[in-house]
Amino acid sequence: MSYWAIFLLAAALSIDACVVSFSYGLVFNENRTKNALKLAFCTGIFQGVMPALGYLLTGFVKNYISKYSAIIVFLIFVYLGGKFIFEANNQEKEKPLCIDTGCLLLVGIATSIDAFSAGVTLALYGNRILKPAVLIALITFINSFSGFIIGGKLKHLPTKWLEISAGIILILLGIKALV
Repeated sequence: MSYWAIFLLAAALSIDACVVSFSYGLVFNENRTKNALKLAFCTGIFQGVMPALGYLLTGFVKNYISKYSAIIVFLIFVYLGGKFIFEANNQEKEKPLCIDTGCLLLVGIATSIDAFSAGVTLALYGNRILKPAVLIALITFINSFSGFIIGGKLKHLPTKWLEISAGIILILLGIKALV
C-alpha cells in the first residue's frame, strides 16, 4: 500500500476520534486545552497501537490467507466504510459524560477498534507497520485535538458528513485493493 493510501487510511480512521472529540468540545468548557490534549493523546496512542496488534496477529495466519488477501482487504474496508456510513445515519448517538482516565481509556478503545482491522490489511499488503502506525497515531492526535477545539466554536456543524466521507474513503481503498 502506498504512503498516499496509508495517509488516506489514517485520515479515515481518525474521523471517529475527531467526531468524539468534537462532541466533547461541545460539552466541556473548562480546561479546554488540557482536556483536548488528554483526549487527543489517548485516542492517538490507541489508534497507533491497535494497527500494530492487528499486524502482529496477522503474521500468525498470513501464510494460510495470503492468496485471498485482496478479497479480505476489500471486505474489511467495505465493512468499515459501510459501518462508518451506517453510524453516521444512526440518530441515536451517546453524548460523552466524563473525561476521567476510565472514560478516556474507553474512548481510546472504542475509537480504535477499526484500526485493528487496518493493521491486518497492512500486513496483507506486505507493508511494515512502524511508519503507518506512527502516522495513524499522529494524524489521529491532530484531528482529535482539532475536533475538540473546533467543537467548542462550531456547535452546529453536522458531524454526519465527516463520518460519511470517512466511510467513502475506506470503501474506495477496498475497491482499489481488488484492482
